[in-house]
Amino acid sequence: MIHQLFDFIQRSPTASHTVAAVRDMLEAQGFQELLETDSWKLTAGGKYFVTRGMSALMAFKVPKKDFKAFSVVAPHGDSPCFKVKESPELRVDDQYTKLNTEVYGGMQLALWTDRPLSVAGRLAVRTDSGVKGVLADICRDLLVIPGVAIHMNRGVNDGVKLDTQKDTLPLLGGSEADLLKLVAESAQVSPEDILSWDLYLYSRQRGTVFGAEEEFIAAPRLDDLECVFSAAKAFLEGENPENVTVCALFDNEEIGSLTRQGADSTFLSDVLERVCLACGKDREEMLRAIAGGMMLSADNAHAVHPDSPEKSDLTNRCYLNGGVVVKHSPRYATDALTAGVFQRICQQADVPVQVYYNHSKIPGGGTLGNLSGSHVALPTVDIGLPQLSMHSPYETAGAKDLEYMIRAMKAFYQSVVTCQGRDTYQIV
Repeated sequence: MIHQLFDFIQRSPTASHTVAAVRDMLEAQGFQELLETDSWKLTAGGKYFVTRGMSALMAFKVPKKDFKAFSVVAPHGDSPCFKVKESPELRVDDQYTKLNTEVYGGMQLALWTDRPLSVAGRLAVRTDSGVKGVLADICRDLLVIPGVAIHMNRGVNDGVKLDTQKDTLPLLGGSEADLLKLVAESAQVSPEDILSWDLYLYSRQRGTVFGAEEEFIAAPRLDDLECVFSAAKAFLEGENPENVTVCALFDNEEIGSLTRQGADSTFLSDVLERVCLACGKDREEMLRAIAGGMMLSADNAHAVHPDSPEKSDLTNRCYLNGGVVVKHSPRYATDALTAGVFQRICQQADVPVQVYYNHSKIPGGGTLGNLSGSHVALPTVDIGLPQLSMHSPYETAGAKDLEYMIRAMKAFYQSVVTCQGRDTYQIV
């Protein structure tokens, strides 16, 4: 399973490629693609998916038209990186060509230097009748952001602030290097037909298993492709006789989710409403299906760092290979009841659970759970897997935890949670 995850990460250098990789998994299992611009006709037992902007995806299974509620797992497919600006070539002394880039998401800039990188993303390509979106991935060691030698920067080990318009621009080639030509070749289109692009740098390193007993893994983009992979596997394997199960893959979580394909959009609420309408439910029945449902906001969590254990909370401490993490914070959607329901599901599935709180003096990042909840009020719990080096181009996690997450998500998808009176829940 770990090497399947590594293969999935290799095929998913950007959010758009992640959607394509998940789409391939769905189509191999007989899922039907829907378009937002078409009328939806759903059938009992039907399996469907819809994409938005090439970089977000909603897949769902309808067990019956008179379904009870929604069971949703929502990870995100984007990761912090450098985004390539258009007209990017910068010539240096008629000898080198570097690329003009900007920062996407919260990054540890220095960790991106002196490692093999490439370029991938989506293109807007001219056609005879209009424009189409095309994926591009140069898929070879293409770039390096060269660090300055210590002889020229003696204070580097005392801490140096990098200038993102000067110090982190990648070296592409000699004086004639042309990124547009390379991108066009990778996408098998003509350079003159490319109208615009969203291109990103990504780490080319493959995932690896390490440790004295091979107990750890390391790979690019574990945050959040480990949760995406787990959600897709669990969604395909988990069956629910009463609920519509949904795998909701969002984009742009790393920059605030404010886009039309992000969690702070109407994408999820649009899909849930259209499912209800296509199944003959009225507005009251739709609201009941939402209120009776549940969502797992799935995004990895910080493990206790072996060199800096004092950065973690004093009593709620998570460790690699310790199991799925339930995340608590004023910035998360978790509450006692949603945490309790999920933890009970994990107990029944024999999946270990850890509890995460931020150190009170070190606030962590937000998640997509609260943002999505502002549009569709599904009871939500924030979960993830423990990892080290979050937002590094090469991150570390526990080898056992991937299986724990898949089992937990599968158990969630298979569970029917019923509210029996006020604040009392039955899990079947």
